[in-house]
Amino acid sequence: MKRSDVNEILRQGMDFLASHHVVLPPFADWAPGDWAAHGGDADQIVDRKLGWDITDFGHGRFDQLGLLLFTLRNGSAADLGRGRGMLYAEKAMISRREQVTPMHHHRIKAEDIINRGGATLCIQVYRTDAEGVLDETSPVTVPCDGIARTVSAGETLRFAPGESVTLMPGVAHSFWAEGGDTYIGEVSTVNDDDTDNYFHGDIGRFPTIEDDEAPLRLLVCDYASKLAKAA
Repeated sequence: MKRSDVNEILRQGMDFLASHHVVLPPFADWAPGDWAAHGGDADQIVDRKLGWDITDFGHGRFDQLGLLLFTLRNGSAADLGRGRGMLYAEKAMISRREQVTPMHHHRIKAEDIINRGGATLCIQVYRTDAEGVLDETSPVTVPCDGIARTVSAGETLRFAPGESVTLMPGVAHSFWAEGGDTYIGEVSTVNDDDTDNYFHGDIGRFPTIEDDEAPLRLLVCDYASKLAKAA
């Protein structure tokens, strides 16, 4: 992705979230040059990969295959291993009309995916076997706002604003917005995008960015390179 495209996606995303009265934490507004002033105080933001995240899943077709995310909070793998402490995470996401997040599952993370506003949120679901392969025959049972719902393998569930689904580890899912852009909330156990995303297909989690202009905001995938250079 070109940085100029990333910057425009960010501008549009900020406007969309503002239209839904979403107010993000102060560090959402930090320009790249603002990070140095916070020094080690921002270590948790960096270490837990909080902040802006844009991906085209490695295919260069963001409008068709992509997602904008903002991670507001995230616990640690150490706490999760101990079974106490900060065991949760929260994200705000925007799925554009007919923009697909590809099929994937998690082995550790359970998550609620919530339509917070906008158009219809569509989620296709499958079970996976012990090796993580899609089970294309067995039905899938998922709680939808606390009510168990059983659907056939590969069926698409549709959620209006305010509705949600709980996806347990091993439930593979793909989602997209139907009829317009959708503001999506995610509440989950600790999020680990490096080791707990299992995609079904040739998919990359983070984009390769060509810096044809300066960043409007640093993305999570920029922290290692951009902040290291500033140090």
